[in-house]
Amino acid sequence: MENLLPRFLDYVAIDTQSDPYSKTTPSTEKQWKLAKKLVMELHQIGMQEVSIDENGYIMATLPGNIDKKVPTIGFISHMDTSPDFSGKNVKPQLVKNYDGKDIVLNKAKNIVLSPDYFEDLLQYEGQTLITTDGSTLLGADDKAGIAEIITAMEYLIQHPEIKHGPVRVAFTPDEEIGRGAHRFDVEKFGADWAYTMDGSQVGELEFENFNAAKAHIKIAGKSVHPGYAKGKMVNAIGIATEFLSLLPPREVPEHTADREGFFHVHKIKGEIESAEVELIVRDHDAVHFEARKQLLHDIADKLAKKHGDCIILNIDDQYRNMREKVEPVFHIVEIAKEAMESLSIEPIIKPIRGGTDGSQLSFMGLPCPNIFAGGHNFHGKYEYIPLESMEKAVKVIVKICELTAIQIK
Repeated sequence: MENLLPRFLDYVAIDTQSDPYSKTTPSTEKQWKLAKKLVMELHQIGMQEVSIDENGYIMATLPGNIDKKVPTIGFISHMDTSPDFSGKNVKPQLVKNYDGKDIVLNKAKNIVLSPDYFEDLLQYEGQTLITTDGSTLLGADDKAGIAEIITAMEYLIQHPEIKHGPVRVAFTPDEEIGRGAHRFDVEKFGADWAYTMDGSQVGELEFENFNAAKAHIKIAGKSVHPGYAKGKMVNAIGIATEFLSLLPPREVPEHTADREGFFHVHKIKGEIESAEVELIVRDHDAVHFEARKQLLHDIADKLAKKHGDCIILNIDDQYRNMREKVEPVFHIVEIAKEAMESLSIEPIIKPIRGGTDGSQLSFMGLPCPNIFAGGHNFHGKYEYIPLESMEKAVKVIVKICELTAIQIK
């Protein structure tokens, strides 16, 4: 494991923030810097068939070392970090032998990572934590997954006594903006199934996720002098506010958990003549998901009748719940579960309140459950990851490769 920490620290030092408004793939030029580094490193550790395509998708092969024919399995992580928070000039801090107390991330700005608020910290007393300096995110989502996959492949190459079938690895751009699988070549990857290393705390094993859509609402108003506006002004800001008031007030991220769906308004701008609202729709249940989208249409129709034909609503589906594609091949979840249990890791099987590349890949013909990478508090300045959790993720990858070769007859 001696290469795991320096490898991770090298990766997070590279800014790979993606851009949802870009039309290119990768969405940002800076993702190429990490991509080229990873290609070089895959060659250095002895991986074969290392490739990178014109869209920044990296693939490589660890050939099998066993006589019998066994399935080709894959491990996938993404290179980009969230556009929600800065990933520039990340300066990780190491907290060795964590004492269970507050961690001062930035004294000057009084930014404190406290177990009083983030109770999960108490699970990691005595361990080595990697945190931010309070000014950026860390990037464990998902550079921890990349570091874990490469370290596991390096270990298997150095330990040929561990028997395994062929293993494919892939690193993708733009997962954080929902495009990580859009140009993924499943046929070229050639795996029977894969695992994304993109979960959070130790033990997470996930094979269901949200159904997801994004909505854009554009409202046209009419500006008239407010002193003489009666019966004439159409205030686009007011109509936008009215639209949002008709959504269920408790069905938002801050009031939902587990399999509860939500509407999440993440951008609003406007003036009297024009207003725009962007929101996302999430639900694990397909029927409820369709009902949520229909509610948006119903509200738009209602306000159009009230205020005139002034609203344009566009809804685009983003990804679907991968459960329906994974359940028919559920042994791939059972292998991961057994791998964790054999390492004394208690599997935490629960739905993802989000999506991963695996959700889209599953519908592209590559069933792809999600496994923990070890981090917490993604997409913000309170992000951290225990080094010991990353080490456990490496061991799980190795054990899955071993168990697949043993169990498949």
